[in-house]
Amino acid sequence: MSFRTLVSRSSLAAAGALLIAPAVAFAQEAAPAAAAVPVPEKGDTAFMFMATILVLFMIVPGLGLFYGGLMRAKNMLSVLMQCTVIAAAVMIAWVLYGYSFAFGGSTNAFFGGFAKVFLAGVDPTTTATTFTKGVVIPEYIFVMFQMTFAAITPCLIIGAFAERIRFSAAVLFCLLWVTFVYFPIAHMVWDANGLIFGWGALDFAGGTVVHINAGVAGLIGSIMVGKRVGFGKDMMAPHSMTLTYVGAAMLWVGWFGFNAGSNLEASGGAMLATVNTFVATAAAILSWCAVEAFARGKASMLGGASGMIAGLVAITPAAGVVGPMGAIVMGLLVSPLCYFFVSVVKNKFGYDDTADVFGVHGIGGLFGALATGIFASASLGGVGYVEGVTMAAQFFTQVKAVVVTVLWTGIGSIVLYKITDIVVGLRVPVEAEREGLDLASHGEAAYHA
Repeated sequence: MSFRTLVSRSSLAAAGALLIAPAVAFAQEAAPAAAAVPVPEKGDTAFMFMATILVLFMIVPGLGLFYGGLMRAKNMLSVLMQCTVIAAAVMIAWVLYGYSFAFGGSTNAFFGGFAKVFLAGVDPTTTATTFTKGVVIPEYIFVMFQMTFAAITPCLIIGAFAERIRFSAAVLFCLLWVTFVYFPIAHMVWDANGLIFGWGALDFAGGTVVHINAGVAGLIGSIMVGKRVGFGKDMMAPHSMTLTYVGAAMLWVGWFGFNAGSNLEASGGAMLATVNTFVATAAAILSWCAVEAFARGKASMLGGASGMIAGLVAITPAAGVVGPMGAIVMGLLVSPLCYFFVSVVKNKFGYDDTADVFGVHGIGGLFGALATGIFASASLGGVGYVEGVTMAAQFFTQVKAVVVTVLWTGIGSIVLYKITDIVVGLRVPVEAEREGLDLASHGEAAYHA
């Protein structure tokens, strides 16, 4: 099916082309042999190459160092290993079948099909075409860019149950999870034939696909894996805020690839995503520090790093559709909300979310996805809605997208944690947990006296 045929069969997709990230809908060119072969834009290809490498930089070493610093010293290497091996495993799964499941060309609303299993039909000559201006890029670069998104999302989850899960269980669960949760959600949100895309929901770079998806799975995992031994009694403070800060800073730098790259071309849309990624994050840092200073009397480095991530999470679905002033407001609002869940709600319910995956990614993603429907309004500086769509209608569409994502990842994660527990067991023995997963699971230590 050609790109133009794909668009003609989805009038909503065509109408919403300027609102929804170009990443959400593309098709391999399949023009008749007599037609001119599409020539990829070299500048856009180079731009996408850099964006892809920046997202990889977010995983290794960015996320590994951010999470690792939040752990106790005896579990530092275990987190680095989990991030690295899970990302590597998902990359292989993506090229074997994940790309096809998400973007295989199927007209099914939930599943991309088997047409591109093993990257069948993808070679250096095939191309992907963006909606906005028909810009052509090699299909391989689209495959790789989306591969990095698939690789980092399950790595976000592991922060919720770090310091007590079996290494084999973490890898097995994440492979099952991307197969039955992430790939279908990516198809629903970012493929022109997907259910949520068809509704006209706005998700520029992954508010639903990445952050709500991972945040809800993390919350369920923290509950089903159980609390750490000594939780609430022993000192479990981060062992290195220095490393956490370094990791957070790497995430911020890499996030420009995440957000601007989702425009799929080096145009004004990418620059809008870039400026929004700057200012929303800056506003969220200031907001978190202000709230913490008011509530605790002091602003902490952990709070600054948490605000940084919260701002990045919130602006992700909105990066290319809201204006800079709207981005600043979103950054200012998300930090108090996340702070409340991290410091009040988590303590109230007593679940052990080690790195506050749900409190920051889950809640920040929920807020960002819903706020996108509001701040995309032209009256608030955004790019505006599709003709005939009101703010109320768009907000309701965002709510539907959030509900579907929460239910899909919630139910799917519960089932997959159960399967993983039956197959390999979720938790390490108590003795291994007390010793630390670095030595117990990997036979090495991050630090030596």
